[in-house]
Amino acid sequence: MEIQFLGGAGEVGRSAIAVDDSLLLDFGLLTGTRPQFPAGLSGGGGIGVDPDAVVVSHGHLDHVGAVPSLLSGDRRPPIHWTPPTAELTRLLARDTLKLHGGSYDCPFTEEEIRRLSEVSVRHGYRETFEAAGYEVTFYPAGHIPGSAHVLVSDGDTRLLYTADFHTDDQRLLSGTTDRPDADVVICESTYSDVLHDDRREIERRFAESLRTTVWEGGTVVVPAFAIGRTQEVMLVCEAHDIDCYVDGMGKRVTNLFRNYPDYVRDPEALRRAKSNARFVTGRDGQRKRIADQNTVIVTTSGMLSGGPAMTYIPEIRGRPTNKITMTGYQVEGTPGRDLLDTGSAEIDGRRMPVSAQVESYDFSAHADREGLLAFLDSYRESEVLVNHGDRCGAFAEELRADGYEASAPEFGETVEV
Repeated sequence: MEIQFLGGAGEVGRSAIAVDDSLLLDFGLLTGTRPQFPAGLSGGGGIGVDPDAVVVSHGHLDHVGAVPSLLSGDRRPPIHWTPPTAELTRLLARDTLKLHGGSYDCPFTEEEIRRLSEVSVRHGYRETFEAAGYEVTFYPAGHIPGSAHVLVSDGDTRLLYTADFHTDDQRLLSGTTDRPDADVVICESTYSDVLHDDRREIERRFAESLRTTVWEGGTVVVPAFAIGRTQEVMLVCEAHDIDCYVDGMGKRVTNLFRNYPDYVRDPEALRRAKSNARFVTGRDGQRKRIADQNTVIVTTSGMLSGGPAMTYIPEIRGRPTNKITMTGYQVEGTPGRDLLDTGSAEIDGRRMPVSAQVESYDFSAHADREGLLAFLDSYRESEVLVNHGDRCGAFAEELRADGYEASAPEFGETVEV
């Protein structure tokens, strides 16, 4: 079995792995001012990847963002995924096309998005299926609804692609517990040098901060990723009896997840969370009126790079009684990271100082160092290939020191196993 790393090697973004030039695991984007694509693909076309089948682990841009480009020309490889991942991919593709469709930065068109439904093949967890001659099985990964570990077998070698995963329970999802036998493990390493604080303590501090700010007459803007994070924050607010508004793509994603109750931890809790929230329509200046209230606003984008946050932040930034609470990792160079580091950010094309309080809470849906090591403890006899992180080489070296056969392939490298 030959494994080629077309993306996601030594970086967080554009995950793409080819198995024997036949089966493709994920095909994502690396978001930024100009998106970056996996090897063999450039903005506006020029695809050199031609798999017999595609298997997608979950519906985040860094894993599915370039998938529609695989359907250009006369290419029609079947695409295998869980039902929520199929729905999320279409949602993200249309949003990407809206943002970049008028430039060279989008590698697909509406026609390729339409073709997704023609080639889509949906599978549940633990249901083995055939793809490009391999036996493939999905296992719940505990990252976002529909996220999966992918087990690939050619009859001789069993390859486990962890994709993104979490070993601890969240309100939206239970942590991953499946540990299928594997000869080779491709393991993510996003938080390989981080220990997450106890989730219950994070929730307690977060809820206390929201309640205190509103009681003191302030408004809280909670930038949150639309997929997973918005719903997690909604669940936290409902559990702590905190009213909130919800704006942006997270509204559509919440409704989508409610259509797949088998893929969330507690469908009834998600129903209550939606009932507790007020969805914003955005009509007739509604956002500016909401920003003047003493309330909590959960909105995209999670890194302040677009979305309704572009309206809310300018409205609330000038008052020290107001607050901006970040709930996810802020990539270097994004407005969210600038705000945390400098107290100002470029919002909607303008550099803005922010007098409102700025806080950050670690609601990560990735396993931390302890979670990664606990997961890999089941694979001490397996070869481990480390990817999806900014310190893959260092983590692989640490694993080798602990007795693992571990390495960190480079971008474009092919590994024979």
